[in-house]
Amino acid sequence: MRLLPQSLLVLTGLAITLLPAISRAETKPTNGVLVEAESFNQHGGWKLDTQFIHIMGSPYLLAHGLGQPVADAETTVKFPETGTYRVLVRTKDWVAPWKAPGSPGRFQLKIDGQPLKETFGTKGAKWFWHDGGTVEITKPEVKLTLHDLTGFEGRCDAILFTRDLNYQPPNDLSPMDQWRKSMLGLPAEPEVTEPYDLVVVGGGYSGMGAAISAARMGCKVALIQNRPVLGGNGSSEVRVWAQGLVRRGKYPHIGEIIAEFADSAAASPGTYEEYGDKKKEAIVRAEKNIDLFLNTHAFAVKKEGDAIQSVTAFNTKTSKRTEFRGKLFADCTGHAEIGYLAGADYYTHDKGHMGMSNMWTWKEAEQPQSFPDLEWALNLNMDDFPYPKRFHGEWFWESGFDKDPIQDLESMRDWNFRAVYGAWNAMKNKGGKDKHENAVMTWMAYIGGPRESRMLRGDVILRRKDIVAKVDFPDGCVPSTWSIDLHYPKKQYMQKYPEDPFISQAVFDRSVDRKRGYPIPYRCFYSRNVPNLFMAGRCISVTHEALGTVRVMKTGGMMGEVVGKAAAVCVEKDCQPRAVYTDHYKDLEKLMARKGIERRDTVDGKFYTPENSQELPPVIDPYIDPATLPGMVIDDENENVQFVGKWTKGEGLKGYIGNHYVYHGKGKKAEIHFKFEVAKTGKYEVRLAYGHHENRATNTPVTVRSADETKTVKINQRVKPPLPHGFISLGTFEFKQGQPVEVIMSNTGVDGNVHADAIQVLPVD
Repeated sequence: MRLLPQSLLVLTGLAITLLPAISRAETKPTNGVLVEAESFNQHGGWKLDTQFIHIMGSPYLLAHGLGQPVADAETTVKFPETGTYRVLVRTKDWVAPWKAPGSPGRFQLKIDGQPLKETFGTKGAKWFWHDGGTVEITKPEVKLTLHDLTGFEGRCDAILFTRDLNYQPPNDLSPMDQWRKSMLGLPAEPEVTEPYDLVVVGGGYSGMGAAISAARMGCKVALIQNRPVLGGNGSSEVRVWAQGLVRRGKYPHIGEIIAEFADSAAASPGTYEEYGDKKKEAIVRAEKNIDLFLNTHAFAVKKEGDAIQSVTAFNTKTSKRTEFRGKLFADCTGHAEIGYLAGADYYTHDKGHMGMSNMWTWKEAEQPQSFPDLEWALNLNMDDFPYPKRFHGEWFWESGFDKDPIQDLESMRDWNFRAVYGAWNAMKNKGGKDKHENAVMTWMAYIGGPRESRMLRGDVILRRKDIVAKVDFPDGCVPSTWSIDLHYPKKQYMQKYPEDPFISQAVFDRSVDRKRGYPIPYRCFYSRNVPNLFMAGRCISVTHEALGTVRVMKTGGMMGEVVGKAAAVCVEKDCQPRAVYTDHYKDLEKLMARKGIERRDTVDGKFYTPENSQELPPVIDPYIDPATLPGMVIDDENENVQFVGKWTKGEGLKGYIGNHYVYHGKGKKAEIHFKFEVAKTGKYEVRLAYGHHENRATNTPVTVRSADETKTVKINQRVKPPLPHGFISLGTFEFKQGQPVEVIMSNTGVDGNVHADAIQVLPVD
């Protein structure tokens, strides 16, 4: 457990800048040229990887070709003078930490089309400056080319040309280290923005929810995302389908903003198109109160006293630095990067935490597809991993359970690469060879999908026992409808690599009401010791176990919506996030009660609905609480219900009573008996609830039996019930106090499925 960050403090006048504890480079700049790989004019098939900047100091280019060499990355470089230069390339042999043979990440550096003699990606278990020898530069401008040799995850951070042939550049770099800034000729100070009302860092569902919500409430917002697309795990880069129900509970309009852009992928991982990257960006850019900064990585924080004054970020393609000033800040990074840099209290579950997934897909081609026999991948046979059914390697391709959830992220991702390639090697070249001759891998996420790292501490730390006991916090506002879902290594697949499993299983605690949800308190959404810091997403104030229910994307997005509205209250009332709860919670409730499409141009402006805005269709709540209905309601889960035969539970036809309905086909005898007694002698109407469907019976026999009367009616269950909440009347009956009554449904002689949900007994005046 770690409760406080280990940080380096640099005094800057009245402010404090906190940077990660990466050793500072003291090496002086050299006479030469530094070329950042990410700044290449054309990336070709190389991918820009920004997810490990906090570990190794920089974005880099990754040759992610699934075994096919990727297209060259190219750029033009101007030299201050001609002459002899030593060339150093910052890279690594990415399988060397495991002493695996083969160096799969091999690539060449070409200068004006001529490759250097040295092949890169062949040395070093850690990032280092690989010496490429000397080169003669004979003209002021040359063309550089990164030429991939394998398609198996070669990586290049930067290229240094130095006139000092004995020069050794610094290697352990914090982001935008002084040496790198000097070599790139960057200004001594970053560009400084005018103050924003809210600076949101992280462009996943929670960050988008916070930014859009705050903007529509009249706040001026900066949204900073270090990827080229929005959506986080719910983007085309990671392809986790969005889970969690929205638009329910005490504030049913919360979630309407998320519903505007959430994907509806048919599978996880889904297709590129299903995640709607362009749609997400268009929705954000349509908000005139939002300034969107894609490909922008936040790496430093300035404080005045305990509060954050600004966040400094750099463009991951151009290295341009910008200092974003603000009144309020929202950490939606997942890893709680801003809170960590600001010295916020936090917690990490060091051992036995949930890991990182890299999902993948494949298909059957029309012609045979070759794949090299890999010596560096995990040595797997067909029974060492779950077969990827439906052409999908799903969420359970997950590792890193006992790794450092921050510092070991690149290692986790690379281990996942070795596992997937090892499984594919088994399918193509080992036990699965005969059945997969035409199989071809079509996609694998190089951006990992982590589940758990840092969790910032708020005024409430939500715990599993609170959720199970359904503790009713007065500020409960965001409904969490996902079960408490924690991941552990699956023992079946741990035999070969027990020290670092790569297949997980989900263990569910279904204490959460998955239809109505458990309301997460607002006090989990702001820092307890950094007064102007909000958080939303998986870095909110919860325990390891409670994280299992709040961590899914739509739920995180709704947290963002609440944070955005709370930020508006802060601006309007000139207060900090804690005071929203202690002094102005009714103001927040009023905003949470407003529709997602409503907005105002400023925090003191009037609300309006834009022209041509489309109202979302009403939510069809699948669940009707029996306790909310008049009379006596006996659901199919009631202890006084008796079944004959094996009935199937169903939830597909919405609007049912209780947690589900039941149904049974024709054939083998089946009955359901709803038993009850009335408390007072008199006349009562008996109603039956069912869901109509074309495969239901047109002649379902239903019998009402009491001591004085037996009546059977036949119900056409293909026709919608005529009464509210899906009921139909079975008639009016005289019942005596204390005498047993039962309503019996049967499949005798039916021409379809029999559907049973509940009965309702109402007194007749």
